Amino acid sequence: MTATDATTTADAVRPGSAELDALLERIAAGSFERERTDTAPYEQVAWLKEARIGAYRLPVADGGGGATIRELFDLVIRLSRADSNLGHLLRAHFGTVEDILLWPQSPRRRLWLERVAAGELIGNGNNELGNRHAGDFAKSTTFTPDGDGYRLDGVKYYSTGTLYAEHTFVTGVTSEGVPVQALLSLGRAGITVEDDWDGFGQALTGTGTTRFQGVRVEADEVTLPPEDLSTIPRWHIGPFYQHYLNAVVAGNALAVADDAVELIRGRRRSFTHGSADLPREDPVLLEVVGEIHSLAYATESLVLDAANVLGRIPATVVDGVTDDGVVHEAALRASQVQVVVDDLALRAASLLFDVGGASAVKRSANLDRHWRNIRTVASHNPTRFKNRAIGELVVNDVTLPDNTYF
Repeated sequence: MTATDATTTADAVRPGSAELDALLERIAAGSFERERTDTAPYEQVAWLKEARIGAYRLPVADGGGGATIRELFDLVIRLSRADSNLGHLLRAHFGTVEDILLWPQSPRRRLWLERVAAGELIGNGNNELGNRHAGDFAKSTTFTPDGDGYRLDGVKYYSTGTLYAEHTFVTGVTSEGVPVQALLSLGRAGITVEDDWDGFGQALTGTGTTRFQGVRVEADEVTLPPEDLSTIPRWHIGPFYQHYLNAVVAGNALAVADDAVELIRGRRRSFTHGSADLPREDPVLLEVVGEIHSLAYATESLVLDAANVLGRIPATVVDGVTDDGVVHEAALRASQVQVVVDDLALRAASLLFDVGGASAVKRSANLDRHWRNIRTVASHNPTRFKNRAIGELVVNDVTLPDNTYF
């Protein structure tokens, strides 16, 4: 089956399918040039929608790919290996879908599953810029009562993926300061999505600004917390969002390994003090390539191993509530993996230049994209804070923070 066939199928692609392999190969073929020319991957996102990749986790009976959590993380690794931006920009979508799958049966749940099964994507309207003290997670975005619904006003930044999506989730507070969230379609009046992300890495993820000005929101689109906030269980999607970034980094590391092989095979000029006339026969350079591949393999293995723990969360649901103990363990494993994977991937991306020498730093070689992309993803949640929290847990039995970063 050709790549074109893979993107016109009426059903969602499934794990291990030839259609999926062809799609990823097709995406990878133009990744280098898109990064070099700063070309937004609208066409490639359209391929993903046509393949219903966003429905990968939905049961087959609901029009999905029937993937397990581990299979989903394997997909994120492979997609990020093919194009780091595409792997990353689906983070909010897959996180939201994971949440929807655990909602109790309702017309609202059915509606959103149907939208996802149709190939539609969900973006991110959570993060805000501004000066806040440590531990303050309050939002400036407001849901003001307006008739039988709300008026939404606010500005979100780091809206990864929203530029390419049909919908977005958005968080904020009511006029009484109660935290709420909503799932909204982006086509309605008052919503503006700007492509103004200026990071030196992950530049094509659409991680820019989303503005909400007087947006009409219906009451049944808003999720309100219980009156007693102390009854809210640990946020079960937190570990998923954090581990998702680990998978993106692992995919980047594998892309580094791919480029290391291509680089050494294509080189003809050796070092004056090298050990062989051809770089591909130089034992010193071969040792570097071997190390890069081992580092990349380790990142992939760690991510998939921890994905098994995250995969236990859905099975713990009772009356729509997950088990705090399992969620906490998943947060710990995702945190521990991040500490190691970020380091290994950055090391691999730096070693790549030992394979190529001075010619590898040419802008036209575009090999710095891997380090920039990994460094950008790793900067989302600095490992220093993760290490401290892990230390507090293992030494003083202090549970990990219950927020969006764990």
